Amino acid sequence: MRRTSSTGGPNVPETVRFALPLALQGTQGAAYNPRMISREPTIERLAVARELLLTPFGLDETHLARALAHIRAHQVDDADLYFQYTRHEGWSLEEGIVKTGSFSIDQGVGVRAVSGEKTAFAYSDDISEASLLDAAGTVRAIAAAGQGGRRRVPGQKIAQSRSLYPHLDPIASMDSTAKVQLLERAEQRARAKDPRVAQVMAGLASEYDVVLVARADGTLAADVRPLVRLSITVIAEHNGRREVGSSGGGGRFGLAYFTDAQIGQYVDEAVNAALTNLDSRPAPAGEMTVVLGPGWPGVLLHEAVGHGLEGDFNRKGSSAFSGLIGERVAAKGVTVLDDGTMADRRGSLNVDDEGHATQKNVLIEDGILKGYIQDSLNARLMGVAPTGNGRRESYAHIPMPRMTNTYMLGGDRDPQEIVASIKKGLYATNFGGGQVDITSGKFVFSASEAFWVENGRIQYPVKGATIIGSGPQSLKKVTMIGNDLKLDSGVGTCGKEGQSVPVGVGQPTMRIEGLTVGGTA
Repeated sequence: MRRTSSTGGPNVPETVRFALPLALQGTQGAAYNPRMISREPTIERLAVARELLLTPFGLDETHLARALAHIRAHQVDDADLYFQYTRHEGWSLEEGIVKTGSFSIDQGVGVRAVSGEKTAFAYSDDISEASLLDAAGTVRAIAAAGQGGRRRVPGQKIAQSRSLYPHLDPIASMDSTAKVQLLERAEQRARAKDPRVAQVMAGLASEYDVVLVARADGTLAADVRPLVRLSITVIAEHNGRREVGSSGGGGRFGLAYFTDAQIGQYVDEAVNAALTNLDSRPAPAGEMTVVLGPGWPGVLLHEAVGHGLEGDFNRKGSSAFSGLIGERVAAKGVTVLDDGTMADRRGSLNVDDEGHATQKNVLIEDGILKGYIQDSLNARLMGVAPTGNGRRESYAHIPMPRMTNTYMLGGDRDPQEIVASIKKGLYATNFGGGQVDITSGKFVFSASEAFWVENGRIQYPVKGATIIGSGPQSLKKVTMIGNDLKLDSGVGTCGKEGQSVPVGVGQPTMRIEGLTVGGTA
């Protein structure tokens, strides 16, 4: 993985059909105004998806049903159509100048058929009846020979959904001049904060994503997904030494979120990190107590534990957590959740990429393994229900079980008390990223901001610390959990099998015994 309140929507009766299409502004599908007309949010999203992904290409639900029926002419366990329209805009500043800007539009459809463990998949950036039927004919070849025959196509039903974020186009929520000025203010504030700031880089990204899912069981689902991110990187220099600090944030809302106060917070964090690293010393090495700070250090939990709880690895028996449901896999007090229903969060979704409403899934409760993260295929093969975690990077990718917002609940200890409890050890407050071996559970992480602690007092910042351990073993060595649960600021991106999706992480301050720290001293 790299750095870059929930409300449930009601069930919509199956008799509900699309309302009249919304008139979109402009020639590039600019944002519609959600205040133009008041409709139930699920129906609103379906109307927008139909307007962008079906109507311009002469398609309607009848064509979708025909394509799915073409696939189902042979025996398959599951099938779906995934339409997507995405507009992305990015601006970047370097050396006091906004040097680059980008804008892209991508659209297409992915067609999938599943039989047993086998998946057939085809995709096209040409949305038309001909390409849809051609893709459907291609994927139905996965069906076993001799299992053809007529099958009844289920009636249409609108998927249950949620309303976790506004239906807006963040690209249109601020004009280009204001976007450039936003980046310039960030750069000016960073340089004014300390004379040792030698260079500032800032980036602003906005995305407007509309998806439509039609499933073989008749389910129709849609989502309108805004996403924004502001990132700031600072290079500080003193006596010939240069160090880097970074910060940023975002979520599923408009660019108005980035007020002067919010920009100032990111700038302060980035500059302080760079200046702290200027004073850092080589990190000691060896086995020791490690205290992880709240928030972004939850990336360790994401990698070391979260991936190991994804359904595909556990169905295949390749995860260190395979077959351990109901057993103790962590110390008492350790409760881990994956929650795709948190309002406005980067990792949240109204529906996943298979049309299922996202859920708040308890994975580990008080140290006991309760369940895995599931998509449709792995849930069916494991005899359980999907958990709303079927995700894909785009219409050109197949879905798989992926995390949304993964975090550990807080405990009852004061964070200062936890740090003060260290006799000799490391206090890591920020990470640059890491990786994990799913089968063994072993992980390696690089700390981008950490401190050496002796006798309960922070002595000095350290540089070059890597934390090495085993996810399942480390969870059992948690001895203190803080009462300061914090989520990351909204910049996480998770990679798996070549696909990247936005995610969130979080945790409270946490003390772990016996981790190996690889350092330079």
